[in-house]
Amino acid sequence: MARATLRIFLGAAPGVGKTYAMLEEAHRLRGRGEDVVVAFAMDHGRSDTRALMDGLEVIPPHTIAYRDTSFEEMDVDAVLARKPRIAVVDEYAHSNIPGSRNAKRWQDVEELLDAGINVLSTVNVQHLASLGDVVSAITDVRQAETVPDDVVRRADQIHLVDISPELLRQRLGDGKIYSADKIDAALSNYFRMGNLTALRELALLWLADRVDEGLAKYRSEQGIEASWPARERIVIGLTGGPEGEVLVRRAARILKRVNGGDLLAVHVRAADGVASESPRALEAQRLLVRDLGGSYHTVAGEDPAKALLDFARSVNATQIVVGISRRRSLVARLTGRGIGNRVVRDSGDIDVHMVSHPLGGRGVDRPRQRDLGRTRVIVGFAMAVVLPVLLQLLLAASPSHNITTAVLLQLTGSVAVALVGGLWPALLGALWSSLLVNFFSIPPVGTLTISDPENIIALLVFVGVSAAVAAVVDVSARRSKEAARARAEATTLGDLTRGASSAEDTVEGLLKQALDVFQMRGAALYRAGTAGPGGGTAGGWRLVAKAGEAAPLPADGGENTEQIDAGTRLVLSGRILPASDRRLLSAFGAHLSAQLERRQLAASRREVRRLAESNTMRTSILRAVSHDLRTPLAGIKLAVGGLRQSNVHYTPEEEQELLATIEECSDRLDVLVGNLLDMSRITSDSVNALIRPVRWYEVIPTALHGMPPGRVRVDLPGNMPEIDADAGMLERVIANIVENAIKYAPDSDVVLVGAAGGFSSSTLDGRPSGELRIIDHGQGVPAESVVRMFQPFQRLNDVPSTTGVGLGLAVAKGFTEAMGGTLTAEETPGGGLTMVIRLPLSTGVAFPHEEAQAPLEAQSVLLQHRHMPPSGSPDSASREAG
Repeated sequence: MARATLRIFLGAAPGVGKTYAMLEEAHRLRGRGEDVVVAFAMDHGRSDTRALMDGLEVIPPHTIAYRDTSFEEMDVDAVLARKPRIAVVDEYAHSNIPGSRNAKRWQDVEELLDAGINVLSTVNVQHLASLGDVVSAITDVRQAETVPDDVVRRADQIHLVDISPELLRQRLGDGKIYSADKIDAALSNYFRMGNLTALRELALLWLADRVDEGLAKYRSEQGIEASWPARERIVIGLTGGPEGEVLVRRAARILKRVNGGDLLAVHVRAADGVASESPRALEAQRLLVRDLGGSYHTVAGEDPAKALLDFARSVNATQIVVGISRRRSLVARLTGRGIGNRVVRDSGDIDVHMVSHPLGGRGVDRPRQRDLGRTRVIVGFAMAVVLPVLLQLLLAASPSHNITTAVLLQLTGSVAVALVGGLWPALLGALWSSLLVNFFSIPPVGTLTISDPENIIALLVFVGVSAAVAAVVDVSARRSKEAARARAEATTLGDLTRGASSAEDTVEGLLKQALDVFQMRGAALYRAGTAGPGGGTAGGWRLVAKAGEAAPLPADGGENTEQIDAGTRLVLSGRILPASDRRLLSAFGAHLSAQLERRQLAASRREVRRLAESNTMRTSILRAVSHDLRTPLAGIKLAVGGLRQSNVHYTPEEEQELLATIEECSDRLDVLVGNLLDMSRITSDSVNALIRPVRWYEVIPTALHGMPPGRVRVDLPGNMPEIDADAGMLERVIANIVENAIKYAPDSDVVLVGAAGGFSSSTLDGRPSGELRIIDHGQGVPAESVVRMFQPFQRLNDVPSTTGVGLGLAVAKGFTEAMGGTLTAEETPGGGLTMVIRLPLSTGVAFPHEEAQAPLEAQSVLLQHRHMPPSGSPDSASREAG
């Protein structure tokens, strides 16, 4: 069964009218007689949208119970059983309730499409996975529900539902988007003019990129090479000279005159132009292009003008910027041999800017490569046939000539043929010339018979000299070509060497460079053997890194496979590499091998450092045991010894005081030993976090157990989603930080605040994160002491050791990192310290059916926790340096 079509209505923000436009389209299709049903649609409390659902067949949703609450999801089985021609499915990026048929609604839609049911759906730009970081940076709201970009790109049609930010804010103010109690908060937060303008631009640019991809695909399928100026795209031709910076800045100024466009700098590494390249200038120009928002490319080509034009046409460029030639040869200018002149002549419908620069016309001629191509060889054969005849006719016109004159003149012609066509045309010309000389100039004339033996020697010398000259010319041309190729390889190797010594060099970067140098579509690095946890192998090979298109698996004896070592292969896909490029490919393999070794050395260095830190930690722990643990033990022993004396009678108050001392020292000893053991586990990498979905309000009450009454206030939004964490570790982290804050901010309350909507603007390894802030208004920590604050055995202002060993924040940081999160410190506005805990959001969904308006529906909640008497509060979790 053929796959059905998917149409997506894309919007920049909630309330632009995606669902409304989708339902209007459903009514239009129904009016044409199409079989249309509403599989799932939400009106979000908007009366206009609700009214549009009247008159359409609606398939009842499926109700799922989750955590004592009932939720409605699309009934996929009912839609498949009904099998309409067109199904309306709202909120394409929605995450289904656990226990549903699929985890994501777009996966439900895939089932409908595979069953031949056409689908209309909606999605907001903030739900596109590639734009998650950008949207969170703009709005300070992290979207938990995302859909992969390539899934949306596969849609057959994407309709942009667009209204101006001013009109959207007016609709919001009129109560057409949210209820009255949420309007002010929405206008002040998510629906600010700057936010809406930026989101609108993101939606337009994303859709423009998709249109550009479709245009490129169409041009490729139709074999269209002519540039279509649908989008401004400027290509800069760099020669490796210092004038490149002038060209880049000029192209950037040209691009500024239009709104939107691409800047692409390309350096064509030609065989005859390497000698004039400046690696330092090229590197500076690459950085300049990157700073201006463009991209830098390197291509190889025997003909720089043709390679530049081929690249420009492949990217559908509208303009090319090149500099005027640095050649000062008058012949080159008159004959149009300059690269810029040829680009202008062959550019077709691509506009070319010839930019003047200080070096224009004042540079020196580059050494010309003597390359005997096919054209020169053909011309040489033609000259070998025609030129001897013309010379013989010239001799015949002379009133008197002898053998010497004929031989010298024909020898001159053979040398000319050798200079043009090389060895084989020169040999042919020499043989043909010797026959003509013998027939027309050597007695007896008119025959091929030679009567004088000296004439035979003269003809042989004539043929030998011609062959020798031809051989010298041919060898010279080959050596020139090899030298030019060697210069090109040396320049490429120089680039690799510079990259190997820079911090930016990576395996992926080397593979991308190989794509440009060898003009390939894909490059991949494979290693033999089984994959690690979570990895996979195919055919016994594990993919280490790749660039461009997927490269095939290594094949023994493959044309484009380079063996780096016994278990590592570099594979290129695209054209078949000639033998002349194999040496350069080997150089890339050597640099990749060195980069892999660098990775291993870095890992070994980290392991050695970890072992050294672990050894230092053990030494510090032993010192702490020798001193800090003796104090509570001595207190316990003294109190117990006093109670056991039979000849001393204590009053009830004195007995209670001794017992309180024993209890306080025991609690302190318990905390000290716990922190020491935890720190020992952290430094030895033996901490194994049991990660599961956890809600902040599940662990905070337990973590605050025993805190002084009235000192801690908790204010969390009501819609904070689940995070992935170890509940026990998270309790310990929060408890250590709060105890630390209470101790060092005795005159301030401590407030636990959740981020708006529970989302942090930061990501953890590309995953959205949840955030909890623990705020105090104490004395704070100097900026220079923040890093040291998290190190073990650090105390603020040399606090006496009786307050603890200084492990509280070190343990908290170690546990947080073991759970895949981060613990950082910030200055509290007005004075004090704010500790920020960030942990990855869970893949589960806390509050379904909520999109960008989720932060607006947050309700502040105050968690209640039990209080312990002040005398029992432990004090060992000291704030290190703060």
